[in-house]
Amino acid sequence: KSVTRGSVQAIVLASLMRILLFMAALGVVMNGGLLNPGNPAASVFRIAAGEFGYMVFGIVLWSAAITSVVGSAYTSVSFLRTFHPWFEKNQRWLITVFILVSTTIFTFVGKPVKTLIVVGALNGFILPIALALMLFSARKALTSDYRHPQWLTVSGWFVVVIMAALSLKVMLTDLPKLWS
Repeated sequence: KSVTRGSVQAIVLASLMRILLFMAALGVVMNGGLLNPGNPAASVFRIAAGEFGYMVFGIVLWSAAITSVVGSAYTSVSFLRTFHPWFEKNQRWLITVFILVSTTIFTFVGKPVKTLIVVGALNGFILPIALALMLFSARKALTSDYRHPQWLTVSGWFVVVIMAALSLKVMLTDLPKLWS
């Protein structure tokens, strides 16, 4: 019960923060602020609060990045632990290596806006793949007692096809424009 409450609170807080950040950006733009295309999010803070705002943005972004990297490293290694005891035994080292590799990639790639767009586009493939796996697993041949409604299966496969097609379109037509 406390996990559910904590999860809901985290989702509500994250949603509120996104709304507030969007409203702040909208306010800056509506008041004539010109965003830097190289880093529009940071320029919102700089325009709104000067150098102090820019510094606050850096701290907020660093905090978000570090918690995201540590969380994804822990989650990834947790999945690996189920495959072989070696992963369980070397969990701390694997998390550290994951964080170091992530940091190194970001340091050499740089370009935060482009990196976020590319990673977001890659994330677009996760939903159709995960949904396809769930639909495949819900087949009558694999589950003896569970019966998945046919209309949900058909609509689910429809969503898989549409999402996969849209993700592929973004990867093939929109992402190459970032480097042109």
